[in-house]
Amino acid sequence: MYISDKNKQLNTYDAIVIGSGISGGWAAMELCKKGLKTLLLERGRDVKHIIDYPTANLNPWDFKAGMNNTLKDRETDPIHSGAYSPADKHFYVSDAEHPYVQEKPFNWYRGYQVGGRSLTWGRQCYRWSDLDFQANHQDGYGIDWPIRYKDLEQWYSYAESFIGVSGNCENLAQLPDGKFLTPMELNCIEKHLGDSIRKHDEHRLLTIARVANLTRGWDNRGPCQNRNLCTRGCPFGGYFSSNSSTIPAAMATGNLTLRPFSIVTELLFDEQKQKAKGVRVIDTLTNEVLEFYAKIVFVNASTIATAGLLLNSVSSRFPDGFGNGSGQLGHNLMDHHSSAGAYGIHESYTDQYYKGRRPCGFLIPRYRNLQQDKSLNFKRGYNIQGHGERQEWMDKAQSIEGFGEEFKAQLTTPGPWSIWMAGWGECLPYFDNKVSLDNFQKDKWDQPLIKIDFAFRDNEHKMMSDIQQTSAEMFEKAGFKNIETFNYNKPGGSTIHEMGTARMGHDPKTSVLNKFNQMHEAKNVFITDGSCMTSSACQNPSLTYMALTARASQFAYEQLKKGEL
Repeated sequence: MYISDKNKQLNTYDAIVIGSGISGGWAAMELCKKGLKTLLLERGRDVKHIIDYPTANLNPWDFKAGMNNTLKDRETDPIHSGAYSPADKHFYVSDAEHPYVQEKPFNWYRGYQVGGRSLTWGRQCYRWSDLDFQANHQDGYGIDWPIRYKDLEQWYSYAESFIGVSGNCENLAQLPDGKFLTPMELNCIEKHLGDSIRKHDEHRLLTIARVANLTRGWDNRGPCQNRNLCTRGCPFGGYFSSNSSTIPAAMATGNLTLRPFSIVTELLFDEQKQKAKGVRVIDTLTNEVLEFYAKIVFVNASTIATAGLLLNSVSSRFPDGFGNGSGQLGHNLMDHHSSAGAYGIHESYTDQYYKGRRPCGFLIPRYRNLQQDKSLNFKRGYNIQGHGERQEWMDKAQSIEGFGEEFKAQLTTPGPWSIWMAGWGECLPYFDNKVSLDNFQKDKWDQPLIKIDFAFRDNEHKMMSDIQQTSAEMFEKAGFKNIETFNYNKPGGSTIHEMGTARMGHDPKTSVLNKFNQMHEAKNVFITDGSCMTSSACQNPSLTYMALTARASQFAYEQLKKGEL
């Protein structure tokens, strides 16, 4: 394709960022604040903060089918209808329009718009510790991380100070404390369970979730209104998203060019300079093919899409995918499992209730394998996440018979307190859990479909059994009744914590990226989304992506100033 010198000059920037979700928004902000003219490419539509949140203030009865997905939704979106509701459906892609190949069942939930899944994420923010960064090295699964907690500590603080995280400091080695806003409050039944847990095991505790929901005004945003309607987009800016925070901050510098409707199909490699020179893009409105050029490229399309993009970027130097000399690109895909747990009812505290809709639950931090317990039949660990509430009329409607005034009184009287909780567990990095391309099946832009081959293994299933057992035991010791354990057996992808596929490491022969998220084989390419992760730990990962992105952006800028890139 011929590109005139004039068009090439117009299409040249200091930096290109691919993807506008949590990590892409951070990369754009950091690079723009450092004075770099930055092009932010998003394959989906534009979503402007407040303006483009059409359901943010609607009531349940304002929706034609209430809060229920229709049969048509389930037929046309068999994957995504399991994640969305009528209130946030517009922030998820259509299965029919964006197909992929499942070698085994895998739920790949996506949001193709400016802001990506930062509009719908769970907002829980937990630091990793050296228990996590050292795990691969200590037990031999995967390769050693090239960084430790001390390398990220200041960047965790930097990210928390910008986004605003509410939570409690608990002085736990396995879950380092951070810079927190005032925490949200546990309710009486959660406090009861927490007191019981601490009484029976000093190594366990229950604390309020650490979330990027603001308990006071922060950086011209918030506070959180306790509506718990976060996935609709928050007009108050009560939680962190690219749309409410990083993209406006990048725009304010005057250095950002935002280009939605732009599918990046490949990275362009300069054979002479042995680095990336830019990207090729399809404009989804015009189907025009364009090229953009930059000194550095940040790839933040999200784990699976990033792997697909790099695998599709072939050249004589990289016949098997951009930067894939190690053969690791696309492999080692991970996702947390969150299927197993327990439920119980407590008969006390009938004189107490709660106010508002708190947008988070509680956390029981990891308590298994903190010292590699040889009595356990699995490696690594899990945390427990859950919430307590009083049963409402919807919970009782099917079990109560009658009609009239007495029936209504029964329905409107709050039921007993209950708690649901489940384990968020680590998935080991298995080489053959992978992403690849199907060169026979193409999408409507003539790009190969992505194939996902993923399954949880014996270690994860044994961990799930332990989650059920210990959850039930904690309920029993706290006096709960009608305790039921469960395992929903959800397929991979369901926790929406995809990680791996372009991992960090010391050795270019076994990894794609170095300790600064810099590609071993193309020094001006950086990857800071979930694909960079070398293991998964059990904490919600987004805060770690933010910290890694801020750190890599600083390194890239310094290298650029030195003329190294």
